[in-house]
Amino acid sequence: MTGRLTVERVRGDLDVLSRAGLDLEEFVIEATTSVRRAVPWVAACVGTHDPATLMLTSARKYGALSAANEHDALFGIIEYGSDDATSFRSLAMSSRPAVGLHEATAGVLERSERMSRLMRPMYGFGDEARLLFRDASGVWGCLAIFRGTDESRFSAAEVEVLSTLSGSFARGIRAGMLARLAADAGAQAAVTGPAVVIVDKDDQISQISVGAEERLDQLRGDEHRGDPLTLVTSLVGAARRMPGRPAAELPRARIRTESGVWLLLHASPLAGGDGTAGDVVVTIEEARPPEIVALVVAAFGLTARERDVTMLVLQGVDTKEIAATLHVSAYTVQDHLKAVFDKAGVRSRRELIARVYFDQYVPRMGADVVPSGWFAG
Repeated sequence: MTGRLTVERVRGDLDVLSRAGLDLEEFVIEATTSVRRAVPWVAACVGTHDPATLMLTSARKYGALSAANEHDALFGIIEYGSDDATSFRSLAMSSRPAVGLHEATAGVLERSERMSRLMRPMYGFGDEARLLFRDASGVWGCLAIFRGTDESRFSAAEVEVLSTLSGSFARGIRAGMLARLAADAGAQAAVTGPAVVIVDKDDQISQISVGAEERLDQLRGDEHRGDPLTLVTSLVGAARRMPGRPAAELPRARIRTESGVWLLLHASPLAGGDGTAGDVVVTIEEARPPEIVALVVAAFGLTARERDVTMLVLQGVDTKEIAATLHVSAYTVQDHLKAVFDKAGVRSRRELIARVYFDQYVPRMGADVVPSGWFAG
C-alpha cells in the first residue's frame, strides 16, 4: 500500500481531471495513470457503460492488456452469461463501488470463472480489482486492474482507495463524452444525434451543430416558457462553477416540449487547446426510454408489456420489484418472462442479458457514446 500523502494527491488529481473538460480518451489515460501511483497495476481496462442496461459500450486497455483483443468474446460470455458475484452488474446491484477478487473469493480464485477460464490461463494474472464509475444518475463506466501471480494481492485498503474515486471517474467520463461531441459539433445530424451548442468565455455561441436550432425551437414552442437560451445560460454558469464545488455533478436539465417530447440538456466546461478555460459545451438530446427498447422489440418481436419486463430485467430488477413497478402480480411477470425467453430463444435471465449484449452492443463497439450513455448516430 502506498503512502497516505500519495493517496490524497491521487484523489485530488482525479477530482481536478474530472472537471478539466478533457476529451474522453485523454481523461481515461490521465486518470488511469494517476490511479497507478496509489494502487499499482500491471494491466488495466477502462470501460464505458450504458446506465440504462449496465452493459459495456466501449473498452480501453493499458499495460499488459494493450494489444489483447482475441478473448473479448469469452469475456462477454463470462461477464454477462455467468452468475458471478464480482461481475460489474452484480457490483452495480450492491452498495459497494469496488471489489478485490482475492478478498471476495477468500483467496480461492478458482471460484471466479473469469479468473480461472480467462485472466489466469490467458494472461497470467494473479489478482484483479474492480471499480464502478457511479454518480447519482447511474453507472457510467468501470475499471479493472490486474497484478501478476508473483505480485502482492490487492489489499482491502487499496480497494477502499478505489472506492473513493468512483464519483470522480463518473464525472470525468461524462464530461469526456460531451467534449468529444463538441469536437464533432459541425458534423451532427439534424435529429438523429445530440445537438451541440458551444458557448465561449464571453457567453456568445461560438459553434452550433446542425439540428441545434431545431432543438431550441422545440423549447420555444411554449409562449410561457421564455427564451430557451436562458436555460442554456444557467447551465453554462453552473458548469463554470464546477471547479469550486468539489461534490458537483455535471449540470443537466430535463425539459418537456410543447409537443410532449422530453429533451435532456447537459453542460460541461471545455479544456482549451491553448490552455485557456471558459468555453462550455451544451448538448440537447431526446431523453430516453433508451433506443435499446426499439432494437430489442424489433429483434425479438416483443409486445409492449414484454418490452417493459425485458428492460427491467436488463437493469437488474428482480421479479418482485418488476411486479410492483408494473402493477401486476409476480405470476404475471413470470408469464411475460416465459414469453420473452421463448421469443429470444433463451432459458434464463442471464442468457437473455448475454443475448442482448452480443446482438445490440458488441456490433456497435467503437462508435462514440453520447451523454445518455447510448451510442451516437
